[in-house]
Amino acid sequence: MVVDGSIDETVDRLFHALADATRRDILRRCVRGELSVSRLAEAYPMSFAAVQKHVAVLERAGLVTKQRRGREQLVRTDPEAVDRARQALDELETAWRGRVERMSRLLAEDAGPAVDNSTEGQDR
Repeated sequence: MVVDGSIDETVDRLFHALADATRRDILRRCVRGELSVSRLAEAYPMSFAAVQKHVAVLERAGLVTKQRRGREQLVRTDPEAVDRARQALDELETAWRGRVERMSRLLAEDAGPAVDNSTEGQDR
């Protein structure tokens, strides 16, 4: 199987970013509208710098964009990037469903014809 390294790296960054509950929450909050990093930081029991790092991970993954407006950095979710994550999951699901179906067929072939053992050992 040939794997495209650049696509693989993109998907890895997406799922690394989505693996953290705080980052998923930031993503959800920013879907509703852009929020400043300082406003986001108010919602979490961590430092402003820690929230900035979470936003940076999301930005590297392409899940959010940041735009400076005056002294604030506004964060917005990129719906297309979220859709790319969904598409990657759909592709994985399709691949695994195909594998499970092939295994089921192979197991069915190995088992041969079904034998009814329910009457075995009964008096006739």
